Amino acid sequence: MSDSPLPGTDGRLPVVTPTRVIAGVCLFIPFVAMLWVGSYAKLTPEFIGIPFFYWYQMLWVFLSSALTFTAYVLIRREERARKGEQA
Repeated sequence: MSDSPLPGTDGRLPVVTPTRVIAGVCLFIPFVAMLWVGSYAKLTPEFIGIPFFYWYQMLWVFLSSALTFTAYVLIRREERARKGEQA
């Protein structure tokens, strides 16, 4: 087999950097939190009369948005730095 890079990568091999790992973790956390149903399948504690089961899930809507935005910013910052180094 040849040591040629993967097709569609413009001659570059995929790069795993600490920034990309952190971004991946930011995207993975909400996934795990929502799949672990046993951690939030209960009625108490209530928040302004809303059972825990519901407000916990709504809280993750906002947390997931923040974590996704964080991952986006990290990746964009890294891509800009890579383009700056290549120029």
